[in-house]
Amino acid sequence: MAELRHMDISRRAVLGAGAALASILAVPGPAWAKHGQVVTILGDSITAGYGLQQKDSLPIQLQAALQKLGVAAIVRGAGVSGDTSADGAGRLDFSVRPDTAVVVVALGGNDLLHGIDPKTTQANLEAIVKRLKARHMGIVLTGLHAPPELGRNYARDFNAVFPAVAKAHGVALYPDLLAGVARNPTLNQGDAIHPNAQGALIVATGLAPLVAKALKAHP
Repeated sequence: MAELRHMDISRRAVLGAGAALASILAVPGPAWAKHGQVVTILGDSITAGYGLQQKDSLPIQLQAALQKLGVAAIVRGAGVSGDTSADGAGRLDFSVRPDTAVVVVALGGNDLLHGIDPKTTQANLEAIVKRLKARHMGIVLTGLHAPPELGRNYARDFNAVFPAVAKAHGVALYPDLLAGVARNPTLNQGDAIHPNAQGALIVATGLAPLVAKALKAHP
């Protein structure tokens, strides 16, 4: 619960800077965006790089992983700590700039922490996907696996959300954002929720090939 409170406080702090962020996001794409397509990661504290130095955050590490694959891309983080899928849907138009080629939708972790009905999470993710498709953006949806401690039925229903959304809307699915990282104390911070720098590297390395494929399909 202390972690949830921290995440909620962090979210309020970020949203409190909305006016400053708005002035930044309103500016046309920077000159360095010409050097590659833009990828935006719409997510929560994992995307925001909670507890990490900026150089170790998921967006920076994903950009480096894409470069290792020979893909020139600019990866923008659009993560807000504490955000649920509903919060992400609510700020979608604000957070995903028009020059984005591919959006990595990495939401649902806080839905899980709050025990939100998986049907609600699915409806929010479908709304996000529909709006991004209407903006002609490529999409990579990342899933999560609920721990069995939350109850077998809940875990089953939650885990089924992401493949169902991907199949219904024909978007790429990365089945488990934290594959190879979750529950490994050497790859997570002390809260056992957020990846450390090495964990974020594993996430980025796993995501990169699918994001590269999405960029190739989105000229």
